[in-house]
Amino acid sequence: MKKNKLDIAKNLLSSGELVIFPTETVFGLGADATNDEAVKSIFKVKKRPRSNPIICHFKSIKQIEKYFILNKFEKKLGSKFWPGPLTLILKKKKNSKISKLVSNNSTLVGCRIPDNKLVKKLITLFDLPIAAPSANLSERTSVTNIRDIDPILEKKIFVLKDRQSSYGLESTVVKIDSNNKIEILRYGSITVEELIKYAKVKINKKSSISPGNLKKHYSTLKPIRMNAKRILKNEGLLNFGNNKLRSKIINLNLSNKKNLNEAAKNFYHYLHKLDQSRCKKIAVVEIPNKGLGKTINDRLRRAIK
Repeated sequence: MKKNKLDIAKNLLSSGELVIFPTETVFGLGADATNDEAVKSIFKVKKRPRSNPIICHFKSIKQIEKYFILNKFEKKLGSKFWPGPLTLILKKKKNSKISKLVSNNSTLVGCRIPDNKLVKKLITLFDLPIAAPSANLSERTSVTNIRDIDPILEKKIFVLKDRQSSYGLESTVVKIDSNNKIEILRYGSITVEELIKYAKVKINKKSSISPGNLKKHYSTLKPIRMNAKRILKNEGLLNFGNNKLRSKIINLNLSNKKNLNEAAKNFYHYLHKLDQSRCKKIAVVEIPNKGLGKTINDRLRRAIK
């Protein structure tokens, strides 16, 4: 990546404009997190309800501590998973300059340090936190491959290009309670099984302080049918593992080897490909409800509501 591309992105952010950039999870639609008008434009462009909060991205724990309060356990957990796909819900400091709009006027905001070379360079160059939801229109499928960015957004907004996200699913959103128990608010790229190693875990997928918890979210244009055991003639197939199921229109396999990491990486890109195919509906075979499979199934269930 030529330095001038990063300079362009940095200058646009400094001017209150939006930038689409890659992360290790999904592509983000970013703005200066300290600029109310810039953050407001994220909601406007995405047609996103103000009640759906936005995650803030930072270059370091030290930068997070400038704006937010971290207790010892939060800092320990962040040190373990950052940079990476963990979002911690943290309380703003009284003098925090983070826009109230990122969290619908709440003092609690999702914070993370992304693990992608380009966005790390961008945040370091910009030297301010970047508020960024996924780079897609509200309720639509997230983007993990540069080819899947919506033309409507690509025409309006500068894109810092990178090919493919390394994880393929959004960050896991957690909140630490007063007993240092990890409350999972959104399934993501860090699994429940990984987090259990560090503390007791409880699940709360209805919290309004976490993004991605609307009943309808991550939706394809075409209807999805989960746990398919046979394929109808008008359906495209999203498969997993080896079986005899076949579509007459389009067949995509998340992982022939039943590898959930590979499945996660392919997930959104394959949904985009199915949406662009000649099929009328999308049949998805059963995905094991463990590890990253919990996240994939969560996204599928929200997509069909």
